[in-house]
Amino acid sequence: MSTPVFTKIVATIGPSSSSAERLNELLDAGVDVCRLNFSHGDLAEHGRVLERIREWSRRRERAVAVLGDLCGPKIRLNRVDTPGTRLAVGAEIRIERGDAPCTAERLTTSYDRLVDEVQEGHRLYIDDGLVKLMCVDKEPDALVCRCTVGGAISTRKGINLPDTSLSVRALGEKDERDLRWAIQNELDYVALSFVRRPADLEAVREILARSSARTQVIAKIEKSEALSQLDEIIALSDGVMVARGDLGVEMDLWRVPLVQKDITLRCRAAGVPVIIATQMLQSMVSSPMPTRAEVSDVANAILDSADAVMLSAETAAGEYPEHAVDMMRRVAQVTEAFVRSAEPRTTAAVGMAPRIASPSAVSAIAAAAVAAARDIHAKLVALWTATGATARLIAQHRPMMPIVGFTHDERTYRSLALIRGVTPQRVDAVSNPAQQVRAVEDCLLASGLAQAGDPIVFVTSTRPTQAGATDTVLVHHLRGEPAARDSHAVAARRTEKPAPA
Repeated sequence: MSTPVFTKIVATIGPSSSSAERLNELLDAGVDVCRLNFSHGDLAEHGRVLERIREWSRRRERAVAVLGDLCGPKIRLNRVDTPGTRLAVGAEIRIERGDAPCTAERLTTSYDRLVDEVQEGHRLYIDDGLVKLMCVDKEPDALVCRCTVGGAISTRKGINLPDTSLSVRALGEKDERDLRWAIQNELDYVALSFVRRPADLEAVREILARSSARTQVIAKIEKSEALSQLDEIIALSDGVMVARGDLGVEMDLWRVPLVQKDITLRCRAAGVPVIIATQMLQSMVSSPMPTRAEVSDVANAILDSADAVMLSAETAAGEYPEHAVDMMRRVAQVTEAFVRSAEPRTTAAVGMAPRIASPSAVSAIAAAAVAAARDIHAKLVALWTATGATARLIAQHRPMMPIVGFTHDERTYRSLALIRGVTPQRVDAVSNPAQQVRAVEDCLLASGLAQAGDPIVFVTSTRPTQAGATDTVLVHHLRGEPAARDSHAVAARRTEKPAPA
């Protein structure tokens, strides 16, 4: 069996990939997480795509997570009636309240309070910074701006305000409707756009809690304001997405690679999955081959030990969606192979011991499991988990061998598809540790993930039916002596209050 790709691939589903045939091709090519972008399409279409994804997953018996991406408080231009409208360098342009059509002399936006909150000297960037304005004066119902970089504008183009702190709500009415749909349809993750402060995430958490929903929350880092409270935001998140498109407009573009690395390191220390997103293989929207720089971008994200890399327009609207997935998978394969061959010489983040942000008894068990697996050259690390928490703690150490996560819970099974290095396996619930070992052994042999005689490390519990009871590491050889005689406990009972498994 070929070595699995540890880095997970997230693909955005859109017009180029939403048909059953094209979606099957993407999933066959290696997509682990499908992103539904609520900024485009309607909920009925997203529902049809969701059913196709889940039908493929059932048929192929492979976990696929689904991520719903909420629009968030994106500010946009209102209608531009005249095609080819351009703003000229040096021109004076007014931004007024209301919903009148935009012209080359007057703009209106989707956010009326823009006129109140932008101050003199603040910058306004339109269409990802292709057009730039500077506020030079204020009136009660208008901003007076000077165009510093000219260009074309069109309906609904986005506006970024790198100097302005906005009071806009984190969740608009549309976001709340989309979030309720995500809860009703049991999406595995929702991503909140334009997170600025921890309170933004708390608003989403409150809605999820009221619904007793298990949907997990991804914080999208694309506002420079978020960086001043990054650790607090990570602590409230089930995952983080480095959304480099808007982030590269909100701050100096040349700082983005370093910010990306910093966020990745912080997420790994916290045991929180991190996704690197935006324009990773952008040229493949219209070309069957990426640029050399794009390939290096993907490889560097993998060397930084990101959990996942994401395709946006490449798969949503591109001409070669399955080619883009295949290219990303190939880059991951060779990059991960390099890291394995270079250990311990490499200084790459992959394989290095993490700085654990919040040590606990379960994190100590995870560290013991990875150390044992490394020392005995284990084929893989297997674990039994109810919630996925133990899988994240083990993945935090970036072991050089696969992690196989066994769970009886359907939601946990799907959510594990995002975690780096984890192959999810769904099994029946069992009542005692001996049954666990036999179930794991049978599944590994039947699936071809391991062979008779292979050494494995198994993280489990002496109380397998109780969530949050992970307390044991076993070293085991598949189908050698009976499990009770060739499994050796190398870490055992905890005495403190257990964390979620």
